[in-house]
Amino acid sequence: MAPTPSLVDLLHHPVRWRIVQALVGRPQTTGQLAELLPDVPTTTLYRHVATLVQAGVLLVTDERRVRGTVERTYTLNTAAGDADNEGVDRERLRAMFTVFMAGLAADFDRYLGREVLDPMADGVGMRQGALWLSDAEFAELQAKLQEALAPFIENQPGAGRVRRILSTVVIPDP
Repeated sequence: MAPTPSLVDLLHHPVRWRIVQALVGRPQTTGQLAELLPDVPTTTLYRHVATLVQAGVLLVTDERRVRGTVERTYTLNTAAGDADNEGVDRERLRAMFTVFMAGLAADFDRYLGREVLDPMADGVGMRQGALWLSDAEFAELQAKLQEALAPFIENQPGAGRVRRILSTVVIPDP
């Protein structure tokens, strides 16, 4: 039996990466994924969803019968990347970062594909800053960020709501 590929290896495939991105913060059926990824052939989409389920990246959270078939609802297994953080080497960490950056670039390209762009009104921003923090202050910052985001994490789609992608990168500067 072949070894299970790592999360990094799985997500290096662009279709699998797009499936994962489509599921960030929202469960989807394969039909809904097909609507979000209309350029991906249905058979290809089903094959990659099955690969991600088998690897434990996606979880089946609901099943219902629709016209004689079973429609499954998928969600991200947010703990799937945890094993990749244990004993990670430089090259693996670089690959993980590359995958993250590729996803960020893909998100931005999708934004640039809009017919009308208004970065100010859309809240598009890119900032980088340096903070001098002790380990205790950094832990406090992380806790406060989680506290600030907590009231919004469970928001569902609704009138006037726009899905926004929030990405953060924290790197200690030696």
